[in-house]
Amino acid sequence: MSGSALYERFMALHTREGGLVMPNAWDGLSAQLFADAGFEAIATSSFALAASLGRLDGRHNVSRKEHLEHAGLLARLTGLPVNGDFEDGYGDSPADVASTVRAAVEHGLAGIGIEDTSGDPELPIRDFDDAVARVRAAVTAAKGRIVVTGRADNYLQGRPDLDDTIRRLTAFAEVGADVVFAPFPPDLDSLGAIVTAVAPTPVNVLISPADAVRSVAELRTVGVSRISLGPALYVQAMGALETAVVALLRGDLATATTGMNFERIGSLLSRPVR
Repeated sequence: MSGSALYERFMALHTREGGLVMPNAWDGLSAQLFADAGFEAIATSSFALAASLGRLDGRHNVSRKEHLEHAGLLARLTGLPVNGDFEDGYGDSPADVASTVRAAVEHGLAGIGIEDTSGDPELPIRDFDDAVARVRAAVTAAKGRIVVTGRADNYLQGRPDLDDTIRRLTAFAEVGADVVFAPFPPDLDSLGAIVTAVAPTPVNVLISPADAVRSVAELRTVGVSRISLGPALYVQAMGALETAVVALLRGDLATATTGMNFERIGSLLSRPVR
């Protein structure tokens, strides 16, 4: 499928009635499970990918090449639009971000997220003009071939500034971001204010506002177009594994070895791409 056709397929999921729930996969089996369940698009999770490699999250711990190959594999296995959680675009300059976007297109991704984080613990959020320039560069490189999500990480970085978050997301939309995203707004009112400010640009939300886990229906009432899960499903899977390990330590083999059977795994791994 050409980049423009993939772009249109993925964008249509954001603009239809009811929007899109998009789980984040971390390996081939999880991706095939989501596809088999009927999800229409999936995403990577930089956190889950790093953890699966025994590393902490961050672009300095997982290379651009590793993330591109991982995302491309998920796309080939499932035939679904894949949105790449690509940190700050893997680069210090707008030109570097543009290069990453072009590489994502070449690897068959349908979408890519560009954060305004800096990687500097002293100044974790980039200057406004720099952040906007990076999203603009991403949009220019995308050329309608890949969905660009501009992401403002104020809340994630301990800067609970709704006005600045809206200012950044509005600017991202104005320079052509297809979707905007601010992880963990504190409540539905704040989320609703974001949706209203950037309309008609679709808004992604990571599971829910940070004060409570909201339902899909609640998030849709404030106009959210896309709901992503980040590392939540990976963390849940690791929680189940830890429960099994505790059972094994106490000698409970039955509890420790209960899970998906090999026939089901085989059927998922041999699932034809639709």
